[in-house]
Amino acid sequence: MFDEISKTYDVLNRIITLGIDSVWRRKIYRIIKKFKHEFVLDIATGTGDLIIELSKLNTKKIIGVDISPKMLEIGKEKLKKRGLSKKITMLSGDSEDLEFKDKTFDVVTVAFGVRNFENLDKGLNEIKRVLKPKGVLIILETAIPKNWFIKSLYKVYMKIFMPVIGFIFSKNFYAYNYLSNSSKVFPHGKSFNNILKKNGFIDVEDSPQTFGVASIYFAKKR
Repeated sequence: MFDEISKTYDVLNRIITLGIDSVWRRKIYRIIKKFKHEFVLDIATGTGDLIIELSKLNTKKIIGVDISPKMLEIGKEKLKKRGLSKKITMLSGDSEDLEFKDKTFDVVTVAFGVRNFENLDKGLNEIKRVLKPKGVLIILETAIPKNWFIKSLYKVYMKIFMPVIGFIFSKNFYAYNYLSNSSKVFPHGKSFNNILKKNGFIDVEDSPQTFGVASIYFAKKR
């Protein structure tokens, strides 16, 4: 599915989020900056928007992993154009079966990817495995606003606007209908905080973004 929408993915992200996704990525950069970040892993990296933002960090290595070959192709071309191919590596890989040694990374990030994990607990435990002790996990994911008026607008937006715009640009109604539906059913806020805690993460916090349409989750490995 992600292979099929890869060519229009970046443009549609800008349109569907009204460009606010770039603000959220900058916030992640500012959070990570406060912690040790020599080795950074971005899971479900897609076309590399987040790792390009994180390239401003003083890191030794940034690695992006994604299961979609065509998304990675586009991401690698973006890195090449920006002269970032030596600093950042993009690899094909499964988020639930990471090919890295235990305790490898200081920071792991996932932007709009955890709701696509086939087995959420397994994916989170893989993240925990590759994180160093006291390593930081940052997740950016869709959420549902609490305010009833914003929530009503959001539901209409996600149910109608997003799939229609997705179809117009990508000719793939199923993909953006899936993304809309997965956003609605994925646990968010305290519910997702509890899932992180259940899987052994500590210092868990969530920070709602832009009227609550997304959240940035912060957690640490013990």
